[in-house]
Amino acid sequence: MLKGLDPRLNADVLYVLRAMGHGDALVIADVNFPSDSVARETVYGDLLRMDNLTAAQCVNAVLSVMPLDTFVDDFAGRMEIVGDPDTVPPVQAEVQAEIDHAEGASRPMIGIERFDFYDRAKQAYAVIQTGERRFYGCFILRKGVIAPDA
Repeated sequence: MLKGLDPRLNADVLYVLRAMGHGDALVIADVNFPSDSVARETVYGDLLRMDNLTAAQCVNAVLSVMPLDTFVDDFAGRMEIVGDPDTVPPVQAEVQAEIDHAEGASRPMIGIERFDFYDRAKQAYAVIQTGERRFYGCFILRKGVIAPDA
């Protein structure tokens, strides 16, 4: 156990979060997402697991150590519901609340069409599969920067 780190962040996840650079993308996936096959196509190449967490719990833990990109509109994205892209289901509202809390302000996620989401996920740095069982619990977060001390 280390001081100051969320105990939900396992060693593999911490390694990847540290290795990622500005602009790199991280997929947070639900249990139905084709995580293993998509993860093989990412930069990291192996699937990371946080099986005991919901999507919102995973995002909360990740954002405790990783800043979101402030230079782009696609700093965070959610998989759109097929045939109903503007609806935000509870699982996505929970993740949006975690993002807003971490950012200290409301920064809405962009919607990403399902098949575009799969394509973007394959270009990501890594995939974390959660234990989220609700549909459309899939997100992409883009890593930002930590400013130097003033």
